[in-house]
Amino acid sequence: MIDFWLAAGLLLLVALSFLLIPLLRGRRAQSEEDRTALNVALYQERLAELQKQQAEGMLSAAQMDSGRAEAARELLADTEGSSAERVSHLGKPLPLLVAVLVPALGLALYLHFGASDKVELTREFSQPPGSLAQMTNRLERAVKAQPDSAESLYFLARTYMAQDRPADAAQMFERAVALAGRQPQLLGQWAQALYFASNKAWTPQIQGLADEALKTDPNEVTGLGLRGINAFESQHFQEAVDYWKRLLAVLPPNDPSRSALEGGIAKASDKLVQNGGTLRDTPLVAAVGAHLKVHVTLSDALKDKVQPSDTVFVFARAVSGPPAPLAVKRVTVADLPVEVELTDADAMMPQLKLSNFPEVQLVARVSRAGQPTSGEWIGRSQPLPSNVTARQALTIDSPDQ
Repeated sequence: MIDFWLAAGLLLLVALSFLLIPLLRGRRAQSEEDRTALNVALYQERLAELQKQQAEGMLSAAQMDSGRAEAARELLADTEGSSAERVSHLGKPLPLLVAVLVPALGLALYLHFGASDKVELTREFSQPPGSLAQMTNRLERAVKAQPDSAESLYFLARTYMAQDRPADAAQMFERAVALAGRQPQLLGQWAQALYFASNKAWTPQIQGLADEALKTDPNEVTGLGLRGINAFESQHFQEAVDYWKRLLAVLPPNDPSRSALEGGIAKASDKLVQNGGTLRDTPLVAAVGAHLKVHVTLSDALKDKVQPSDTVFVFARAVSGPPAPLAVKRVTVADLPVEVELTDADAMMPQLKLSNFPEVQLVARVSRAGQPTSGEWIGRSQPLPSNVTARQALTIDSPDQ
């Protein structure tokens, strides 16, 4: 930011020079005009003296003409080289007032309409956060600077959940839904935040959000987990087993929550038997994970406009779904061309896997600041099925807008 303010100060000095230099020149011209007026007054005084001497008979007509000519020559010699008189209707106070108001007005307009906060945020996001609190502060400022960014709202909501602030998270999820639409993954996580914010009390709003999420996507993981919890707490143990088995089927094989989920299924089964019920066997269908192969290249026209150390993010995002990337790989410009593989194992969160979405878009972004949400250059694919097996070609060839 220091470099920015130094550059702004230099530009202001240049602007002020256009106002102050003419003013200083005007003062010099005024000095010349004052000297000329004095010379004219002396000339007139000399003529009056010559006329008086002629009237007293001290000078002849020839001497009078000679004296008048001599006075005129002296006047011309004194005024030679001076510029013509310039008339100004502005006066001196106005340029000085403008010289003071220009930087003040420029600073006020920049602070109101400018993007100094975004410049500072971009610089900060290029460095990894030192703590969760620091990351939260950055995201809060990003949301304030870009209130219409559903992606920023989503990440801030997830951060609030990690800090055990479900009420704040629910507000952010609600705003994200208003911007991105009623996507099942957003609805499920909104319902989860409301559930924990209400001290795990099941409300009609939570029921409605979970039902809406599962109606749109029967494999929406957060909705399945919530419905299983609610069924268990209300002693509907068979329903709890069914929901949790459906959830277990869509989780990746190496997901750390599988063991806890399996324990919950066993506990619900035991409770059902203890209460005299009969466990209905629900087959566990293994989930088929997505596996996208992407060959990423850089357009020849951009090779002179990037640096080898610039970061390149290659990711897939849902065509109809939350704004957050589903799977991400990070390389550098020096690695291009490169082939990367995006799978369910690369999911940023268990709830957001490639295989949970029928259509995705591939994106490759060059970001000099190392920020995945914005950069300088970008390449995008057309929508494609998430289960496609053919290698996809992606070229970075357009400005990131």
